Amino acid sequence: MARWVRPALCALRLWGPAGWRSLYTEVRDVPGKGHQGPSPGRTDAVAASLWGVRKASCAVGLAALNSGITGGRRPVSSSASASSIFGSGGNGKEKLFLQDLAELIRAGACRKAVVMVGAGVSTPSGIPDFRSPRSGLYSNLQRYDLPYPEAIFELTFFHHNPKPFFALAKELHPGSYRPNVIHYFLRLLHDKGLLLRLYTQNIDGLERAAGIPASKLVEAHGSFASATCTVCRRPFPGKDVWDEVMVDRIPRCPVCTGIVKPDIVFFGETLPQRFLLHVVDFPMADVLLILGTSLEVEPFASLSEAVRSSVPRLLINRDLVGPFAWRPRSRDVVQLGDMVHSVERLVELLGWTEELRDLMRQEAEKLNGRDR
Repeated sequence: MARWVRPALCALRLWGPAGWRSLYTEVRDVPGKGHQGPSPGRTDAVAASLWGVRKASCAVGLAALNSGITGGRRPVSSSASASSIFGSGGNGKEKLFLQDLAELIRAGACRKAVVMVGAGVSTPSGIPDFRSPRSGLYSNLQRYDLPYPEAIFELTFFHHNPKPFFALAKELHPGSYRPNVIHYFLRLLHDKGLLLRLYTQNIDGLERAAGIPASKLVEAHGSFASATCTVCRRPFPGKDVWDEVMVDRIPRCPVCTGIVKPDIVFFGETLPQRFLLHVVDFPMADVLLILGTSLEVEPFASLSEAVRSSVPRLLINRDLVGPFAWRPRSRDVVQLGDMVHSVERLVELLGWTEELRDLMRQEAEKLNGRDR
């Protein structure tokens, strides 16, 4: 049985024929399935199923279910159900190192890479951690008398005082920061036809700025590319919000005067419907790359265990985190320390150094042209 059939049947059980057809539209053009290029996103029929995932017997994992489809901290215990749902595959026993993984990719043994990234990927671009007292962004937000930094992403506080959130949004305006070598490495994966999907926790839009198409992205915590009125739910393009935010105005709906909120996932909100693509993406993956994330926020964190046990997993991070710390697999590869140095080392082992430099030079020229 093809390794994607089992999760496909799971999706059918969860969402019914209509939901499955929408999911199928998204994934049918994955390399090796007979079509070229991804289809436009058509997961509208799946939206209603998000609320039903909690009750589904075909579950991603107990930890993810307990938090529904909303964000939350990862518990100490892990879920064994993810591997049973997504397929366990063979059990590779040999220990892998970074060079071994690079050789597998070069040899064409890994051609469907799923990537998970977090805030550590954007730090080299100069984006500060708004929770750090050492950052100027934190100081700017303190004038709004936040009870604690995370309140900026709580709906109750947002409705009481939306100014801190829009101050943060202005700081993250596209063009304020540029993609770095890590983003362009991921773009190169796409250009070479090796990127199945990129799952990001970041809301800075630097993956898009690096040229990775939206069809290859799952922005798990939302993005500024679109917005919605908090009262009448009317949708708006992200540009309408930026026009107001950049002149320090709270964006308002022209119909009902409600606050227009960018489609960023706040605490307790449902994740974007595209997040459901993980049901098919992860069992199809033949390599999993995890970069710059603490693997603490659910349900994103549980995805790190959703690939088959025979699939190599690479962690490039400052610290040892998640299952790499408390339940490692024999085919795990871990590179700790400076993110940029680790990615550059991988690129060197892949033999892509010159290609990456050329890509970054071309993209820098494009961005410089836009700034003029």
